[in-house]
Amino acid sequence: MKIIVPMAGRGSRLRPHTLTVPKPLIPIAGKPIVHRLVEDIAGVLNQKIEEIAFIVSRDFGTQVETDLVAIAEKLGAKGSIYYQEKPLGTAHAIMSAKESISGPVVVAYADTLFRADFTLDTTADSVIWVKQVEDPSAFGVVQLNEKNEIVDFVEKPKDFVSDLAIIGIYYFKSGETLRAELQYLLDNNVTKGGEYQLTDALENMKEKGMKFVPGKVDEWMDCGNKNVTVETNSRMLGFLHADGENLVSATVKMENSTIIPPCFIGENVVLKNSTIGPYVSLGDNSHVENTIIKNSLVQTHATINNAVLDNGMIGNHAAFNGKFTSISIGDYSVIE
Repeated sequence: MKIIVPMAGRGSRLRPHTLTVPKPLIPIAGKPIVHRLVEDIAGVLNQKIEEIAFIVSRDFGTQVETDLVAIAEKLGAKGSIYYQEKPLGTAHAIMSAKESISGPVVVAYADTLFRADFTLDTTADSVIWVKQVEDPSAFGVVQLNEKNEIVDFVEKPKDFVSDLAIIGIYYFKSGETLRAELQYLLDNNVTKGGEYQLTDALENMKEKGMKFVPGKVDEWMDCGNKNVTVETNSRMLGFLHADGENLVSATVKMENSTIIPPCFIGENVVLKNSTIGPYVSLGDNSHVENTIIKNSLVQTHATINNAVLDNGMIGNHAAFNGKFTSISIGDYSVIE
């Protein structure tokens, strides 16, 4: 089994945090989004992952590429790096990794996290992962028949046809078939709004009689902007705490301080006269003094003094000393 991860977009809605780090590498409960994503996919697949192919932008840099290869290797898989030279749509992005699209493959967009407990139907030609939502008009949805097979894909329906939203994770039994359908779009310039879309390939595959079935997830968490990313961090901390994971490093140094779970506290964090939690991620080598933090995401090497934070997001190597509560500070920023 192979996993293809298109992630060439920077994530403009999450600025300033994505000015220095691509969105899929923003940590959620102590691990990058893309790391958690591929781990959770591997858990659902319950199969050996041979390769994880990451599709990035060239300007991400060698350190990002090294980090991504390391994520794959932690799962016992080969890590491959491909480049999407121009933002020409989902189908174009996937085909940037065409050399790796063979055999059974999962395509997963690296801006979402999920929780699921279902068995992958490897007899189906394709499995499209979906989540029941209250307002399907904001999403692409699938329509099912009485056999629980997908018979239609509808983008942002104005009239109700289904409440099963496509979350951006797809299984294909034959990578070769997927690659051929995507190549057809490119060769014949089949575009919508100037972009090559995966959904057009899915439609063609369905018309040829291929069997599509849904894989229903229990939780779907977005990381699109600052507020929803902080919320996703809180929800993930809650899930991991309920699973019994130890999220507080043994190297934390505390002086007259309290940690209210669930919280992730990284390596070599110093807490003085502070209360942390609930629902806080605090990255490695951070120093917090005379501060109260809840419902917030703080990355590594941060320095926070004399603050009361709620719904905050603070980048790597940032320093904050102030009275604002709901803040968003990028890497290496200083507010005093």
